[in-house]
Amino acid sequence: MKCYEMFELKFSGPAPEGSRAEADVAAVFRCGDDEKTVKGFYDGDGIYKVRFLPQQTGTYSWKVEGVVQAEGTAECTASDKSHGMVQAVGTHFEYEDGTKYLPFGTTIYALAHQTEDIITQTLESLEKAPFNKVRHCIFPKHYDYNHNDPEFYPFEKDAEGNWDVHHPCLAYWKHFEEIVTRMGEMGIETDLILFHAYDRWGFAFLNMEECRVYLDYVMRRLAAYPYIWWSMANEYDIMFNHTIEDWYEIERIITEEDPYHHLLSNHNCMKLYDFSRPAVTHCCVQTIAMYKADEWQKRFRKPVVFDECCYEGDLQHEWGNISGFEMVNRFWCACAKGAYVTHGETFIDDQDVLWWAKGGKLKGESPKRIAFLKDLMYGLPAYVTPWDEPVWEDFENATEKKTGSMEDNPFFKLMGSLDGENREIIQMKNAQYSGCCGEEVFLKYYARQCARVSSIHLPKDKKYRIEVIDVWDMTRETLIEEASGTTQLQLPGKEGIAVLAVRR
Repeated sequence: MKCYEMFELKFSGPAPEGSRAEADVAAVFRCGDDEKTVKGFYDGDGIYKVRFLPQQTGTYSWKVEGVVQAEGTAECTASDKSHGMVQAVGTHFEYEDGTKYLPFGTTIYALAHQTEDIITQTLESLEKAPFNKVRHCIFPKHYDYNHNDPEFYPFEKDAEGNWDVHHPCLAYWKHFEEIVTRMGEMGIETDLILFHAYDRWGFAFLNMEECRVYLDYVMRRLAAYPYIWWSMANEYDIMFNHTIEDWYEIERIITEEDPYHHLLSNHNCMKLYDFSRPAVTHCCVQTIAMYKADEWQKRFRKPVVFDECCYEGDLQHEWGNISGFEMVNRFWCACAKGAYVTHGETFIDDQDVLWWAKGGKLKGESPKRIAFLKDLMYGLPAYVTPWDEPVWEDFENATEKKTGSMEDNPFFKLMGSLDGENREIIQMKNAQYSGCCGEEVFLKYYARQCARVSSIHLPKDKKYRIEVIDVWDMTRETLIEEASGTTQLQLPGKEGIAVLAVRR
């Protein structure tokens, strides 16, 4: 047994007489004061399995009861390869052992439902790509450029031809686990989409009792994998057969059946889920409003992940034809505020193998620029948090020259009175993409502005080296060796420029 690595017990026993999803087998694991009860599952051919994820070192005792009975002990030692599950800590993420984790994700919805050659090609592409999280689905997906039938489905059918959630298709689940494991061994988290509306087979119309059985089975089989997140749905709000109360019930089932409490959120089409709910660990949003990142961080006090902000590609759909630069631009806008972004790619292909649906080979220009950003962000001394840099000199006049307080300044009074539509308009126009690591690092991203001159407002009592970064050309050049206070900047006058000030 290794800490933060899945531990599996396997037993022989009679096949279940009733439901093969709700097998009568469970185990209690104890180590010191820590005790967890986990359900096992039937894996066919008279084999029962119980999977456990140890989260501390020491001697564990275990006892299995139900259709099989057994007990024993296992010594859990430190892992030399796993950092544990990713957890939300404040507005950021880290592994259980405290190691920094910054999600740079991508989307491959129907990855598990492709032929073996496409899956192999996809995994080979991921090995060379910067992505450390992949959004993909348990259920097959039916949509443009994705019309193929998979070899296996999650359930068998009953005598009437309906999906029987009590009889999982074991070939499907074993195949699915192989993909999750291979990505996990590459350091890639699976952001697992449990439901979605893009369906011609009937999975989107499971009733709530069927959903309960399905989710219980998912937790039995998959919860002990350390590199999994739960995404309740892709675009939950267009699954019109489910009410919001149903989603709250789905949330409850997952929370109660997952002994380890993996990351959990819900993805929207038009209406954001309620991220203030205690079981929800982070904000998963579909929008291009990157300027709202710090607002949501302050409101929900949770990490914000723009898991869908359109795709680099050339489709007819407006969501699937942004440029490589715009994909990179959106990454920088969010990351400069301490938020996170998920990549996607949708280039027309003669064989209909589009990355966002099936995987295959990456064709776009954004991944290597995302890798450049990822290296920069991981190289910073701490997590980035939003930085409300003073923009107008009136701020300095009001506060430093003591000519009046900010509250008395009529300009700031006007700004403070804005709400609703007026506030949204000014936010969009005047969005700042600035972040900091305490007073050690300040990052300012100009996005699509083409300024040749600008300024940065640094602490007066500290000295900083200032770099100019071209996010597309992937260059970093020192602009000023030593700066403090309000510093004037000479910039290239082009889009995609960032300024990085690092304390000397």
